Amino acid sequence: MANSAQARKRARQNVKQRQHNASLRSMVRTYIKKVINAIATGEHATATAAYKLAVPVIDRMADKGIIHKNKAARHKSRLNGHIKALVKA
Repeated sequence: MANSAQARKRARQNVKQRQHNASLRSMVRTYIKKVINAIATGEHATATAAYKLAVPVIDRMADKGIIHKNKAARHKSRLNGHIKALVKA
């Protein structure tokens, strides 16, 4: 346990920030799952709409450091690839 007042305050702040970050991470995962589910249905228009909603959220979380920028790029690239594959099929 923290001994100084400063360390106790940082511990309290860390708990609050960890909960906030977990909430944001959950939101990103939800948006990604919405795109994946839209791709699974096979409807290109629905998948594209879900993707356009997800991209700014993914980018925003990467900017905040909630997820790594390369992970954000990887998600966007893979989702976009799956959506483009729907057109060809």
